Amino acid sequence: MGAQQTAVAVAGTGSEELIALDALGHNGGYRSRNRIVVPDVTGRPVAELSLVPGLFVTRAMAALQRAESLPEAERIAALARAARIFAEEVIDGLTFEEYEYTVSRVSGVPISVVRDATAAIIDSAERAGFAAFQAQPVGAVSNWRDNATRDGRAVWTRRGHVFAVHAAGNHPGPHSLWLEALALGYRVAVRPSRREPFTPHRLVSALRAAGFGDDQVVLLPTDHNAADELLRGADLGLVYGGDEVVRKYAGTNVLPQGPGRSKILVTADTDWREHLDTIVDSISHQGGVACINATTVLVEGDPAPLAQAIAERLQSIPSLPPEDEKAVLAVQPVAAARGIESFLLNKAKGTKAWLGGDGVVGELGDGSAVLRPAVHQLDRPDAPQASIELPFPCVWVGPWTPEAGTAPLRDSLVVTVLTEDDRLVDRLLDEPSISNVYRGDHPTYWIRPGVPHDSYLGEFLMRTKTVIRD
Repeated sequence: MGAQQTAVAVAGTGSEELIALDALGHNGGYRSRNRIVVPDVTGRPVAELSLVPGLFVTRAMAALQRAESLPEAERIAALARAARIFAEEVIDGLTFEEYEYTVSRVSGVPISVVRDATAAIIDSAERAGFAAFQAQPVGAVSNWRDNATRDGRAVWTRRGHVFAVHAAGNHPGPHSLWLEALALGYRVAVRPSRREPFTPHRLVSALRAAGFGDDQVVLLPTDHNAADELLRGADLGLVYGGDEVVRKYAGTNVLPQGPGRSKILVTADTDWREHLDTIVDSISHQGGVACINATTVLVEGDPAPLAQAIAERLQSIPSLPPEDEKAVLAVQPVAAARGIESFLLNKAKGTKAWLGGDGVVGELGDGSAVLRPAVHQLDRPDAPQASIELPFPCVWVGPWTPEAGTAPLRDSLVVTVLTEDDRLVDRLLDEPSISNVYRGDHPTYWIRPGVPHDSYLGEFLMRTKTVIRD
């Protein structure tokens, strides 16, 4: 499978043998002397992840720069094969079901959410040839040999050759995005998160088994000192992180993916009671860990009844370990959960707590803890808390007026607006800092292959050139 396999036992089965996650470099698998232990949410060691030094990264990135990409048809076919291998083969000693279980235990993401995410990765690989090319301008062709170029036509071409990804570890889902870069002909280097390296390791192994060469897609786990070498060796990059990461890379050849701060707005001409299921689902779906979960709900009028209704729904969610089939909420080690709780309680001062005012940590008795929901009421739409996004169902409910306009909704990945006012929808679409607008009974987490998440990735990776030929 492109990686050195080992006989292992999955977290929770009692075996002490650790899963070996080797780096996947330009010359195959590499087990380094510098390895870190990847624990599950209780602190139990599950795997050893090899970390590569800066020189290894430099050589790997140079190999990617020298390599040739597969022809388009071969790339698309290889991605489809990789989807099958990812879902059906034993990789790193794990069956697909064992892999999903391990991701849930290590990341703390509920097993049902992991399954949804892996299904999305498989679908994205199978449909990469469709999704990646949705960003192509209608006036452009993808190959200069197209007959249209005889009269002069725009040709859609890559802005570079090598794409680097600093992957997120809070959720497996984002790994479906960088597959589009492979579909477009980029060679790709992925730096996995230490929190959840299993998904990118399995995915890169599957891609190599499907026909992508070792010098076309690599997995380079590194420490922080070598991380920037990955970006320096690439033409373009993608980085996940908080506001500091967004500020650091804004306006560069690195595309930052920061907090989503997704929101819901309910105007006076709409009865929120008819949409309560969608509102609550937007907050709690997938454990509330994603950037497309709603973190702020604004309502024209008194926000108290809506805040109370949300709290009543969320408080009934049970506290369960992540691998439980009925689990809804994310789990973290107790110390990490307490740190998030302390941050929330400090930032929530001055708000009215409908849920979670005394804390959000539900210890499971094994060293891990569920992050239980929190609902706080704001006294104005532009309260500073409305910009706080936390990795669990934490929502700020506040008042809104037409005079406040779209300002309180700025800097949102998604805004779901429940309104009959067409002009308000126009203004939301015209606001540059709002990425997606959903009008009506559509949850903020709605997404599918072929529609942009935060613009099309192809808008960043590609450009058009005019070609005319005899």
